[in-house]
Amino acid sequence: MSEEQEESLFKAPPLAEQERMVEAILFATAEPVSLAEMNARMPHGSDASEAVRLLQRRYEGRGVNVVRVGDNWAVRTAPDLGFLMRKETVETRKLSRAAIETLAIIAYHQPATRAEIEEIRGVSVSRGTIDQLIELGWIRFGRRKMTPGRPVTFVVTEEFLDHFGLENARDLPGLKELRASGLLESRPFPGSNGPGEDDEAADAEEGEDLEQGEMFDGQGPA
Repeated sequence: MSEEQEESLFKAPPLAEQERMVEAILFATAEPVSLAEMNARMPHGSDASEAVRLLQRRYEGRGVNVVRVGDNWAVRTAPDLGFLMRKETVETRKLSRAAIETLAIIAYHQPATRAEIEEIRGVSVSRGTIDQLIELGWIRFGRRKMTPGRPVTFVVTEEFLDHFGLENARDLPGLKELRASGLLESRPFPGSNGPGEDDEAADAEEGEDLEQGEMFDGQGPA
């Protein structure tokens, strides 16, 4: 078979058709999809990167947008129409104050070790708090630090970025965004506990549903 015949045999579909394929993949998949996965699903020679770029432009100003989540892509409701999803968001599971503070520290100081989290908070971090955030899929284990003891670190996940409509961790949400997402309620933040109290004791005193924390308000990544 000649080179010309081989090239014709594996000729990629028109770009407009590739765009339709990418659109179908993103709408059919709840989780963000990588370019590599899209290319693997599409015919040989397709360029998912270019197709996504065209699709993103096509959906500008529409009710849904094609957005980047970390290294992946997804179709999400336009930010200004989030109020239409209020019924779903208010049912979101609330976090304890300890979990909110721990999540905030990890988000703004990642990769963060348990010792670093405790140093910033001024109280010990219970295993249950870390387990809850891992179970929610909002944090994961990062690389071990090259320090004595090689402690594990924690970083936020793509699920966390997707929940708040973030492209990367450099664009973190403020308190208003947290409340709009249904994660926080509009109650005043209670006084902080003194040093030495652990998460379990603090949560027991202040109630199971204590959701407030100002950790996300007006801060940027370290």
